[in-house]
Amino acid sequence: MELDKIQMNLLEQVADLHEIPSGAYNIRSNSGLAGRNTTENIDIVTKEDKQGIDIYIKPGTKNESVHIPVIISQTGLEELVYNDFHIGEGADVTIIAGCGIHNSGDKLSKHDGVHTFYIEKDAKVRYVEKHYGAGDGNGENVMNPETVIYMDENSYMEFESTQIKGIDSTDRLTKAVLKEGAKVVVKEKLMTHGKQYAKTTFEVDMNGDDSSASISSRSVAKGESKQLFVSKVNGNAKCSGHSECDAIIMDNAKISAIPEITANDLDAQLIHEAAIGKIAGEQIIKLMTLGLTEAEAEEQIVNGFLK
Repeated sequence: MELDKIQMNLLEQVADLHEIPSGAYNIRSNSGLAGRNTTENIDIVTKEDKQGIDIYIKPGTKNESVHIPVIISQTGLEELVYNDFHIGEGADVTIIAGCGIHNSGDKLSKHDGVHTFYIEKDAKVRYVEKHYGAGDGNGENVMNPETVIYMDENSYMEFESTQIKGIDSTDRLTKAVLKEGAKVVVKEKLMTHGKQYAKTTFEVDMNGDDSSASISSRSVAKGESKQLFVSKVNGNAKCSGHSECDAIIMDNAKISAIPEITANDLDAQLIHEAAIGKIAGEQIIKLMTLGLTEAEAEEQIVNGFLK
């Protein structure tokens, strides 16, 4: 596998990779396969009917990871990719995904990805997805990720989603369907600036007794950017659900939060919290007394908020 400096920088940004990882991995570069490795417990198979891969993790697999980053450095490239994850019963694994686009041209570069998880009984998954954009051209960087999660009895998934730079437009959709005792935890960090637009939608159906969902979004909107947060949490059994949106608004940005919680069972316990506000003046003044400029103080507060 040969990657240039731009491509290696994208890998570092979206997957924290400074070199080719150990274990299972599939690296997609400019709509082609740049490298792949499988292990005894993790297999990766190219789809035959459409763009994408199937990842098969054997039951009982422990302490293994899979890296599946996507990088685009070709202006004007647009793609739609389908990746399916089959997590065997009792497995406990970490999956590192993410997409990076470096656009130095004047054409739109776009990656749409549909990731579907089939998590079997008692399995645990930590899924990390980062989105990053760069480039000195006038072309837009666009990403529209969709994540669909089917969780069997007593399974667990932690989903960390981060987008803090360089994506001009994104429409992110996450759906989860939970059986008895299943638990999903979603943590989103998002920052927009300039005239960027970001929409995030979460839809969770808790269909089994003692299932639970925790969704939290922390975001910062700068410049003329716009953000829309939508959450739909449906309690269809004895369950507990919590949805939270916490946002900082700056400059002339706009942020909307639209919560929807629906209890279809007497024992469903659902909570939604939303807070949008500017940085408090006393926070900035306190940091400026320590020698920081106003811009440096704002940056420190934002970085701490998104940490």
